[in-house]
Amino acid sequence: MSFPETMRAAFVRETGGAIEIGDLPVPRPGPTDVLVRTTASAVDRVDLFVRAGTYRTRTPFPFVLGRDLVGTVAAVGPVVDAVTVGDRVWANSLGHDGRQGAFAEYAVVAADRVYPVPDGVADTDVVAIAHTGATAWLGLVREAAVRPAETVVVGGAGGGVGSAAVQLATVAGARVIATCSPSDDAWCRSCGADVVLDYHHDDLHDRIRDAAPGGVDVWWDNSGHQDFVASLPLMRRGGRVVVSAGLGSGTHPALPVGDMYTRDVSLRGFAISNASVADLADAATGVSRILAAGRISARIGATYRLADAAAAHRALESGTVTGRIVVLP
Repeated sequence: MSFPETMRAAFVRETGGAIEIGDLPVPRPGPTDVLVRTTASAVDRVDLFVRAGTYRTRTPFPFVLGRDLVGTVAAVGPVVDAVTVGDRVWANSLGHDGRQGAFAEYAVVAADRVYPVPDGVADTDVVAIAHTGATAWLGLVREAAVRPAETVVVGGAGGGVGSAAVQLATVAGARVIATCSPSDDAWCRSCGADVVLDYHHDDLHDRIRDAAPGGVDVWWDNSGHQDFVASLPLMRRGGRVVVSAGLGSGTHPALPVGDMYTRDVSLRGFAISNASVADLADAATGVSRILAAGRISARIGATYRLADAAAAHRALESGTVTGRIVVLP
């Protein structure tokens, strides 16, 4: 398949710099790479951190932004046999550790970082869940090892990762207590939450205790406002607390060590950016399976064109959009 010499892309020339829209050379795939013609991408909060330099990672300039993409394979390296030209694929680990991003008409992706798009699922639906769904999978399956009949608290459940976690916990057979703003109540219930609580209540933790009198097995606060002093005493013996948010949100309350070791509670911190290729592939397999079954979805709150990538970033920064932000080339 032939493709042009140049492509439109959204990039920065330095961390903290303005987003530019311009022409860059179409990258050429190496022996183990795939060239993907992008059909959809999405804005993730980590993209803001990478752009600003808050999340330190290798960023060869000009640096194309964007973590996630869905597209069609345009070319493959000579030793790639897992995918062929014309295949629909998705990826969720670009724009980090020296890898150029997805906000471009074409992107080079390592062949072991692309995954087949499930039949019958729209590109925008896949890209909207690519990052959040994989994060939720790694948090609940790899880190927390959630089991049927366990009680899971998901804080910030109205957000992308939070609502994906509610859905995955429900699929796993867990009982889910979600905390969110009142405007997200119906959405969280539609995701499968058994109990939905307004996180603005001063007595929120008392309400969680009432909803889980036997204790909480897994606690995952996606809002980043961890209150370990209040939450750890509510954990059941052997409980797991997952931490994957909070970068840039300041300091958190002291960690009550006594409540941890007397309950055999583990505190698991992780970032999807650190996940191995094998872990990402495992998450992709799980997410694709439940996507194909129609058991996970994401709200799409706004759609932008590539030329308006800066506006898409501003929309996420401002918090004015409810749901995922999709970018179309």
